[in-house]
Amino acid sequence: MRDFRATDAEAVAAARRSAFPYLVTTPRTVVWQSDNAPVEQHYRLLVAEADGQVVGSSEMGVFHDSDEPGLAFANTSVIAGARGRGAGSALVTAAEEYLSGLGTAKIFVWTLDEPSSVTFAERRGYRRSRSSRVQRLDLTAAALPPLSAGGLPDGVELRTAADFADDPRPLYEADAECTVDEPGDVDMAAPPYAEWLARYWEHPALDRELTSVAVVDGAVAAFSVAHTDGRGRYWSGMTGTRRAFRGRGLAKLAKNDSLHRARSAGCREAFTGNDGDNGPMLAVNKWFGYELAATEWRYVRELST
Repeated sequence: MRDFRATDAEAVAAARRSAFPYLVTTPRTVVWQSDNAPVEQHYRLLVAEADGQVVGSSEMGVFHDSDEPGLAFANTSVIAGARGRGAGSALVTAAEEYLSGLGTAKIFVWTLDEPSSVTFAERRGYRRSRSSRVQRLDLTAAALPPLSAGGLPDGVELRTAADFADDPRPLYEADAECTVDEPGDVDMAAPPYAEWLARYWEHPALDRELTSVAVVDGAVAAFSVAHTDGRGRYWSGMTGTRRAFRGRGLAKLAKNDSLHRARSAGCREAFTGNDGDNGPMLAVNKWFGYELAATEWRYVRELST
């Protein structure tokens, strides 16, 4: 067990893809996350070695942007061929010890809805919380609605995030408003603009050309964020509509534009994840033809004080 080094990036990315194959994970994103996490997050990335090879990792830190103090996360993944040999247990134990030392009251983790993962979490004292549904769309065969169907509503135009390169603040304001309205088990406050730029706008997986933005009379109204991995995989980072523009189908319009752009760019698979209680986005993705790929559960452990 040791701290992550940049030379571990390929192995860590492989372990994450093995455990969660639908995520957009590359060696570059692994290094970037480790190097650019906010100081207040106390981010740490540990790796487990077996016979000189990195076989798993655990990323951990505190939810510094939550109004409730003492909340932390720890997400662990072990490559398929190395499971059942103690690496996962050692990583989780190390993460719990580190976070406990920071005064953590609760640790949140994600796990797949499969017997081995669920049993592993529950035996360690974690209790089940919210669910997340990961959905997949085959872009090579999907019958996406035509972009020109009926034309755009009056006053609406479609742009990309690349069009906001000189001043992304309008996108930040839309993202901040939608983030605080998103259902979840940890209430998150919108980050300051400078932090948003560093954590989201400069994220190496963000594809600004494939991220679509619906603008109404010059104001950003809705958006659909695209992350890509250069391997034909596309992940919807966030699709949202500002409160004043909801109920007009603008999120669906933006996402349709983004999916068309993704297919034209050579993406073959589109993935997205929605909270189990996020009925509106679940309905939108079903309308596009997304099918359930996996169910994840958020598990929580309360640490003794």
